[in-house]
Amino acid sequence: MTDSQFGSGRLLVVAFEGWNDAGEAASGAVRALKELLDLYPIAEVDPEDYFDYQFNRPSIANDDEGNRSLVWPGVTVYGPTRPNSAPAVGIAEDAELTVSGANGPNVYLLLGTEPSRGWKTFTREILDVVETNEISSIVFLGAMLADVPHSRPISIFTSSENAGVRSQLSIERSAYEGPVGILSVLGNAAELAGVTTMSIWASVPHYVHNAPSPKATLAILDKLEEIVDVVIPRGDLVTEAQAWETGIDALAGDDDDMASYIAQLEQARDTVDSPEASGEAIAQEFERYLRRTGDKPGDKPGEGTAGDEPWRPKE
Repeated sequence: MTDSQFGSGRLLVVAFEGWNDAGEAASGAVRALKELLDLYPIAEVDPEDYFDYQFNRPSIANDDEGNRSLVWPGVTVYGPTRPNSAPAVGIAEDAELTVSGANGPNVYLLLGTEPSRGWKTFTREILDVVETNEISSIVFLGAMLADVPHSRPISIFTSSENAGVRSQLSIERSAYEGPVGILSVLGNAAELAGVTTMSIWASVPHYVHNAPSPKATLAILDKLEEIVDVVIPRGDLVTEAQAWETGIDALAGDDDDMASYIAQLEQARDTVDSPEASGEAIAQEFERYLRRTGDKPGDKPGEGTAGDEPWRPKE
């Protein structure tokens, strides 16, 4: 690693829907940035090469004019320059919501569905985009289901495989061992290519895994803002996070068993170190989740053996 501060040059923020995205928290954070930054698509992968459409099915939707069109799973990289065109006024500027800070114009985004095949080729293709655009640092965003209460601050774990980044940011190296997603594959390849990386993971309460978690998205953005030299307006996220928490409180109010279980989680959170305390802790959360359900950390309801039950008592 060079002597420059992590993220001081061109920075790519990465999130994938699926395995790495419990409560849509990580992809939600990148979508929030995309709405605020004046960015344009600079690269896309060919979905035919990387997706099994029986696993990642295309969807059909109506556009603003009422025309129906197919939306295919894919991955897009967004950058601050519109190809072959003059800069245009962005959504955030229209709304008088702009990302500020010295590094704002250097932020790139990658957002899409985790590929179901061809991971090695996919990784090489993404790293070609990184090299072409002279991106020097990557932040990977993820979210996992965990035994944590919705009523407490969302646990955030930051880690890096790069010793220089760990020293600069005072973060840890993950001790997790086990199945990984495309984030880990990309991170390993990026470090080997000389691109510095780090990860930000949020813990989402497993008993509300069937709904997006704006509170977790907000927590990821809070941590990202600490690390990168940008100030990120939160827009409606604060209100949405409060509504999310209030809604779960109402559900628990009608279910004594659920309320009792949440109280146990609250007591545990209040009396012991929080899950973000160490890399070993987040590894244990992964292992507990995999043992409990046989699912993957970011599976959507019904995609694994966990089913669609709104909550489940701790073993």
